[in-house]
Amino acid sequence: MDPSSPYRRTVDLPPYRAILAVDAKDFTAQPSIVHQPMSGLILDLVGDAFTTAGLAAAWQRPAFLGPTGDGFAVGLSPQILPHLVHPFGRVLQERLAAYNRDARTDQARIRLRVSLNVGPLPVDPADPHWTGNGTARNDTHRLLDSKPVKAVLAGTSDRVTHVACIFSDRVFQDVVVAGYTEMHPDRCIEVPATVDGKAFAQRAWLYVPESTGFLPALTTPAPSPDSDPVPPTKAPVAPAVSGPRVRKNWGQVATSPGSMTQHTGGAQ
Repeated sequence: MDPSSPYRRTVDLPPYRAILAVDAKDFTAQPSIVHQPMSGLILDLVGDAFTTAGLAAAWQRPAFLGPTGDGFAVGLSPQILPHLVHPFGRVLQERLAAYNRDARTDQARIRLRVSLNVGPLPVDPADPHWTGNGTARNDTHRLLDSKPVKAVLAGTSDRVTHVACIFSDRVFQDVVVAGYTEMHPDRCIEVPATVDGKAFAQRAWLYVPESTGFLPALTTPAPSPDSDPVPPTKAPVAPAVSGPRVRKNWGQVATSPGSMTQHTGGAQ
């Protein structure tokens, strides 16, 4: 009997891991000759952000690290989840802003989507590049590829907004709502995370360290994975402005008629 077959015997649950995944916008649109150096550069830039955020030790000894060409997924101790929520996103935004500002005109701007999740995953410290596989990691990649976080980078300035983060509901509830990080829950926007062509639909939370222009209306509740797909809506988009905000249903922003919509920019 295959010991890995499900439902045949009871086994110990693997340790929980924080899973952070990164993906670069428009990576495949670049000439093939620059793909390899860009992949290394992305690792270097994210590594710099880890160091600046005080997480150098975690970055140097991950539970697993799996490059994907235009990004990677890394497994880390769940204890540092609050720091990955904040200040890591803000620090990465600042690091990419500095890089893109100083980049030559013939160099592509690097803008990153970041997803953060947590769950049980088996790892092998002797072979960190080929372990850490499981549903929690798969879901982290699905969040990274979901419509809302892609829409943020597509709809904001490539000269100001360099990072868009998406947190799983588990991370949001256990870390943000529970108060283990400096980030206030109102900094996040609830979104339905769905991926074209995939049987994936989860409640998730957007965080944009530095927003520009308009943010799409993306607060429709996430459909059940077993339900029929919900057709996209074309709701009018209002300018994002600051002002009094009331949290509703764990972080949705209630707005007065015709007055304002979600705003996620600004310093912490």
